[in-house]
Amino acid sequence: MKTKTINILKKAMEGGYAVGAFNTSNMEVTQGIVRAAAKLSRPCVVQASISSLDYDGDKMLKYIVLEAIESDSQNAEIGFHLDHGKALNDITRAIDAGVDSVMIDASRLDFKENVTLTREIVEYAHSKDVAVQAELGKVPYLGREEMGEVNWDELMTNPEEAELLVKETGIDALAVGIGNAHGFFRERFEPDWERLDKIKNLIPNTPLIMHGASDWDKDKVLKAIKGGICCFNIDTDLRIAFSTALCGVINKDRCDYNDPRKIMTVVRDAVQKKVEEKIKMFAMM
Repeated sequence: MKTKTINILKKAMEGGYAVGAFNTSNMEVTQGIVRAAAKLSRPCVVQASISSLDYDGDKMLKYIVLEAIESDSQNAEIGFHLDHGKALNDITRAIDAGVDSVMIDASRLDFKENVTLTREIVEYAHSKDVAVQAELGKVPYLGREEMGEVNWDELMTNPEEAELLVKETGIDALAVGIGNAHGFFRERFEPDWERLDKIKNLIPNTPLIMHGASDWDKDKVLKAIKGGICCFNIDTDLRIAFSTALCGVINKDRCDYNDPRKIMTVVRDAVQKKVEEKIKMFAMM
């Protein structure tokens, strides 16, 4: 059932577990996410980027996500969130497309500019009854940062600035950096757990989000949850599950499968299996 993302995050924070926020880009991925949550009777968040809105079309993606939740979620609580919005236009567009929560990623700006833009987004989004996730600290991407020596102290979230950002903007949730990285960028040799503890102690009532942790093993996930993380964003692992299943079907049966519905059924099932795996890990089942 459709549920506000912020309520899902707060329940996870208070319950000492985490949920997955899973990126979608089409119908099959969306169905895989929602059906996994329904099968396990666990909450999760379906999230879309601006590039996914560009790909599907705003109205089409809105109908896909909301109808999948309506039809397939059963009693599982599922939110709909914008991932990595960069400007007010991204936020207004996503809200019109039906999200109940938005992320404003101003992490590449200096701190004062981050506060200014984030405050503007909060004022607008809250007037529409939409929650706001901000980001502080830079979670690196392959291709945007050099893969060589990385000064992680410059990239990771400053705990005191995190406290100030919450106070100055009124954000509902915060994405943090403790050595995690997007995609295939090489992460810090060990997450900065002391930094995470300090952030949580300074803003104990703010849900903390972890980006770039698709490939984290169970031990790291559980340690992050104990440190205060209540949501993990998952994109890369779903892309890998999707493409691996697709290539496997086409390479194996390229002459037999000329019905895209048969191919995409296999792909959807692979995505669902991966989402189930992540949900179980985050819920500590």
